[in-house]
Amino acid sequence: MADDLKYGYKGAEPTQSFGNNTGVFDPNDINNLIADNKWTTFGQLELIETQSSTSLTTTVNFESIQESKYNVHLLTFSEGAAPGYQWLSLRFGNDGTYTTSGYQYAAQRYRSDASFGEEKSTSTDMIRIAPYLYQGENAYAYIYNIGDSSKYSFATYHSMVERISGGSYATSTGTKFGSGVLPQTSTVDEIKLFTTTDNIAKLTASLYGIAES
Repeated sequence: MADDLKYGYKGAEPTQSFGNNTGVFDPNDINNLIADNKWTTFGQLELIETQSSTSLTTTVNFESIQESKYNVHLLTFSEGAAPGYQWLSLRFGNDGTYTTSGYQYAAQRYRSDASFGEEKSTSTDMIRIAPYLYQGENAYAYIYNIGDSSKYSFATYHSMVERISGGSYATSTGTKFGSGVLPQTSTVDEIKLFTTTDNIAKLTASLYGIAES
């Protein structure tokens, strides 16, 4: 497209911004606007931060979550080995202080030995994302409203775990899905993934914002 007809206009070019694209665009125009974060694609994932570690750790904290920009976040988690039986849990925080009471959640879990279970609580200190950490795990959680001080903060989640024999638990794989809420109106600007002891290893955790959601 000729320079004097960029975006379908002759003469002065219109101002372009996310949510306000004007003109007729060829592929090069679109690629340039995407590179400048000015092309409107609602629902696209935008990476905020990825954390990874090969050593044992207890927590993974996301402290710059751009809560004023995104109404919905996606948190993904992949872990290669957890030498012990642990729950992977989620907490919300503000200005360095994490809420440690008042959470509610309900979930279903299933193991490859055909056993089912239900988990629920109307008053607990965290939202349990994974039923157990032992051999390896992949999980994701969608998190809603955390930047809106007039709404409750919600999470929906799904995890898949491989577990070796340990205690009364036989070798199996398992999955869990559920949802949780912090039923108070407050702004959340930090997210914590954690276990009770140093039992997360070989991990990669990523936080995304969903554009204009």
